[in-house]
Amino acid sequence: MKIYTLTLSPAYDIHATVEQILPFGENLAHISTREAGGKGVNISRALHAVGVPNTALVVLGKENGDEFRAALQDLDCIYLECDGRIRENLTLHTPDHREMRISFPGFSVSATLLSQLSEQIRVADDTYITLTGRVPEGLAMDAVIDFLLTLKKQGAKIVVDSRSFSLSDLAKVSPWLIKPNQEEVSTYLGENITTLEQAAAAARKLAGFGIANTMVSLGSLGALLVHDGHLYHASSPDITPISTIGAGDSSIAGFLSVASEPPEIRLKTAVAFGSAACLVSGSLAPDPKVISEMLSQIKIRT
Repeated sequence: MKIYTLTLSPAYDIHATVEQILPFGENLAHISTREAGGKGVNISRALHAVGVPNTALVVLGKENGDEFRAALQDLDCIYLECDGRIRENLTLHTPDHREMRISFPGFSVSATLLSQLSEQIRVADDTYITLTGRVPEGLAMDAVIDFLLTLKKQGAKIVVDSRSFSLSDLAKVSPWLIKPNQEEVSTYLGENITTLEQAAAAARKLAGFGIANTMVSLGSLGALLVHDGHLYHASSPDITPISTIGAGDSSIAGFLSVASEPPEIRLKTAVAFGSAACLVSGSLAPDPKVISEMLSQIKIRT
């Protein structure tokens, strides 16, 4: 199995603590961590933590990319550079575990980036390619879709988790896996999804666009998976999250780590990875021992 993660719009994730969040007022914050992140990078970290080989393709802004390289020395990375700065995300944490996120814009890229990426990817049997996070300025969505369809024709299994993709975009690509959360499903379908039953119906609708694995994360309600017409529900372990940053990315890593296993195992492992990621600060990789503990707590219903 070969896994490529694409991070076209990386970010420095800055985490700070505040006593309370005052809208339109002064908030005194103390920075706790500054991490090199991005959804694809988070997937690669989680896979690396459990010993699953993968290659991270990361686009860096020349102005502040050196710190990013240094932070990812443990990963197998291929870097592509562009002019400008890597964006920054600031997350404020309160003592009662609430979060507020502020995102700053980053670099724009040349339309030639996609051909540069293609040169670095070698599709063979059992190749998985994740495109997660936002599509940077400078890339037309039609070009991105054509890029993914070309890889798909070569035999790659495509994973998409990006708010840059509309429902019609997903329908054109028909990825092997998508992982929207409750809010994103509601946006895709123009419905207010609040119950497990509504989420199940929504997951089936999305699967109808030719998506092999439609996984919907629902927080404390667990997660759903529609595969080959069958619906699976995984319960959520009873945890008190430290941070939800990167949990969805870790769940994708969990799914990929057992990609050749039956769908119920993939879903269970995805929820275990995502739950374990909630028990570490920031976008740090989940602890393999905690993942094992989570697996024993998750129940699958069909």
